[in-house]
Amino acid sequence: MVRIRVLVVDDHRIFAESLAAALAAEPDVDVSAAGSGPAALRSLERAAAEGRRFDVLLVDADLGGNVPGIRRPAVPVQEGGVDGVVDGISLVAGVRSAQPGVRVVVLAEKDDPRRAALALQAGAGGWVAKDCSLSRLLTVIRGVLRDETHLPPALLTGVLRELTAARRHRTESERLVESLTPREREVLRCMVAGLGRKAVAERLYLSPHTVRTHMQNVLGKLGVHSTLAAVALARRAGVGPADLGPTARLTPEESNSA
Repeated sequence: MVRIRVLVVDDHRIFAESLAAALAAEPDVDVSAAGSGPAALRSLERAAAEGRRFDVLLVDADLGGNVPGIRRPAVPVQEGGVDGVVDGISLVAGVRSAQPGVRVVVLAEKDDPRRAALALQAGAGGWVAKDCSLSRLLTVIRGVLRDETHLPPALLTGVLRELTAARRHRTESERLVESLTPREREVLRCMVAGLGRKAVAERLYLSPHTVRTHMQNVLGKLGVHSTLAAVALARRAGVGPADLGPTARLTPEESNSA
């Protein structure tokens, strides 16, 4: 019998233990529980090192006290693990980046098309109500292992609308980013990496005054009024953070065209 290894990630201990116990009663399911994002990542890494990878993660959408309508920034997975992943959606992205073979199902207190769309964009294969039946949950677990996507029927229209809007926003964001010069794009990538003006100046071998001018130009061309808004737009356009390694510099050709 092929056994399914499941990891329940929920910081509500009673719920996590009850769900784990219910799943453990199934003859083909092995289940463990973790109470936080960092603990889940450590469990995944340990299991992989021991050659017993998990197949499916069941992740609480509100992990870490995430508040609907307020998204914490996702923390990219770094070598050796991440202690910064605190909320459910960020954990989905982190796990899918670190171990693409692991399927993820998000467990939610209530239906929310916007957050369900974010979960799918992060790499989740399903969105399931916490109060669904055990048989329904098992159907979803087995379905995502077949690369199926599972959503409650009542959410489907709203999720499709959110994904369509996200694609439209991304296209517009990409157009705005393309209007930047190579130097301005490099400054923007430094902003996405969380660097302040002085750090950007040191990174790109520019004066703080020049960096300030570039940042003002970036905000103006993107049509935003703050660094946070510029970073959010950049992420929608698929702009990643600057490589903070010692070789991350513009080429002479890029410098001349900036």
